[in-house]
Amino acid sequence: MLRPAPLVGCVALVLLLVSCSKREPPPPPPAAKADPQRELIARGEYLAAAGDCNACHTIRGGKSFAGGLPMPTPFGVLYTPNITPDKETGIGAWSADDFWGAMHEGRSKDGSFLYPAFPYTNYTKVTRADSDAIYAYIMSLPPVQQKSRPHEMGFPYNQRKLMAGWRALYFKPGEFKDDPNQSAEWNRGAYLVEGLGHCNACHATRNALGAITEDDDYSGGLIPVQNWYAPSLTSSRETGLGDWELPEIVELLRTGVSERSAVFGPMADVVKHSLQELSLADLKAMAAYLKAQSEKKASAPLLNSGPSDEQTAAMMKSGAKVYKDACASCHQPQGEGVPRVYPPLANNAAITMRNPVNPIRMVLNGGFPPSTEGNPRPYGMPPFYQELSDEQVAAVVTFIRGSWGNTAEPTTAAEVARSRGVPAD
Repeated sequence: MLRPAPLVGCVALVLLLVSCSKREPPPPPPAAKADPQRELIARGEYLAAAGDCNACHTIRGGKSFAGGLPMPTPFGVLYTPNITPDKETGIGAWSADDFWGAMHEGRSKDGSFLYPAFPYTNYTKVTRADSDAIYAYIMSLPPVQQKSRPHEMGFPYNQRKLMAGWRALYFKPGEFKDDPNQSAEWNRGAYLVEGLGHCNACHATRNALGAITEDDDYSGGLIPVQNWYAPSLTSSRETGLGDWELPEIVELLRTGVSERSAVFGPMADVVKHSLQELSLADLKAMAAYLKAQSEKKASAPLLNSGPSDEQTAAMMKSGAKVYKDACASCHQPQGEGVPRVYPPLANNAAITMRNPVNPIRMVLNGGFPPSTEGNPRPYGMPPFYQELSDEQVAAVVTFIRGSWGNTAEPTTAAEVARSRGVPAD
């Protein structure tokens, strides 16, 4: 029996390998198809964070977006509604058009006027596409069956129909339009600051009817009932944004702390629940827009009469002692602070603003900057509510506002007394 020569076998093997090598490679696995609805929901989640929706529509210890958060105003207490997709107690029966009506027109599904504690005067600038994305996100949330708590508004403020007159005077619906004379970054920042961010809802002067009379008013204002002062974003006396570098502004918005300052009070909640979730590109755009507003409108002067020169000198002396005993170990003897740990008090616009209520509240109640990804373990300030009298608080705040180059007006024990009874939150 004849056997094939080894060479023939080798040739056959080579031919087989060559044949195999010429086969087409297997086709790649099919690419995952984009899911437009999932992308829309993800975009809506981002935009809802930019609008700080969850912070207002969630009570401490409650379920997200189920409402119930009290919002005290000079006209009564309003309670945020349940906006989960529950069909009976939330907005599950709302269409995208209904949601757009609330955002753009300030009207509920039944056509009734919404109170402007819901900042539709800002949200009207949001585009229909962004409104639809937020709606898609909210409709993707778990429904929560929880009835919205009725508002506690006395007459005549409980008459929603009377809002027609207020709206005629102070509300003009309309989407944001880019300014062709500005950059794309500036316009993006303006869209976020004026619209979803609703920054002037706090950082503006309101009239007796609670209205902001100018859309671009960022001249600062007292937040009623809470008794916090939202500083001017235009006056370098209060914020100095015109003197800040853009990365410094971005850092403060993103983490709540910077080399110059730290945020406390209501602004700490904004950073925690909203701003830290935004992209660096959007934060840079907001910073660029805010910086461009510097000195656009001067803050209105305060009319309060202050202490005499002799009283101020006495407060400076006693305040220096309080500062040495209670403050200097953290904020340092010359108020220089420890960067990103204990904010400086020297040359700090948050200390020298025209209204002294914020440093007064910090001395009384203490507080923490927000815990953020960029500052996960913030250092806090202890309260001196029980340790210091009104006179001592006024003295140390006056000392801080008038030392190390600071030149702010002195404060009084009466101003401290007004803040002592206000809750810390």
